[in-house]
Amino acid sequence: MLSVGILVYPDVEVMDFAGPFEVFSTSNRVQENPKFDVFLVGEESLVSARNGFMVSPRYFLDDSRSIDILLVPGGVHEPSMSNEKLNHWIAEKARQANTVASVCTGVFLLANSGVIVDGPVTTHHEDIEDLRKRFPALDVHSNVRWVDRGDIFVSAGISAGIDMSLEIVAQLCGKEIALKTAEKMEYTWLEKTE
Repeated sequence: MLSVGILVYPDVEVMDFAGPFEVFSTSNRVQENPKFDVFLVGEESLVSARNGFMVSPRYFLDDSRSIDILLVPGGVHEPSMSNEKLNHWIAEKARQANTVASVCTGVFLLANSGVIVDGPVTTHHEDIEDLRKRFPALDVHSNVRWVDRGDIFVSAGISAGIDMSLEIVAQLCGKEIALKTAEKMEYTWLEKTE
């Protein structure tokens, strides 16, 4: 099985982590042989996401659990960008992972930790200009659901993370499994247009 570690941190956007979590876990239910072990990783045993949504991660930053697919969601990312321990953990796990993905403003955390230093990216439409200003070496795309860089995927805001996660499932398990997953979720998959 491939381990899918989804980071959660204070004021993380709920749909940014819950949407991809649902995609990977639902894809297991439509496959004869489940492919993913999906789990949340956080610094504390209880994390307060946006609007007080409380979530309890299965693993912690100090755990040595390996991660094949690292997903960094967005949210109120500013305080987390100055968290040295978190930035070090993101950089280390990204080096070890086969695939790295971000949803929404999670790309700020990837850029801040040195995982992405240049090349194409995207983020939530309201944060495009801020991303360009803070990280001028990045080629920030607007009006796209996600960017596929090979071993790194970067999605636009919130629900775009579901579309991107379905694309990762399609690449790892086949498009038929991704379509079955979307159908099971009663979700209309907006496939990549770029």
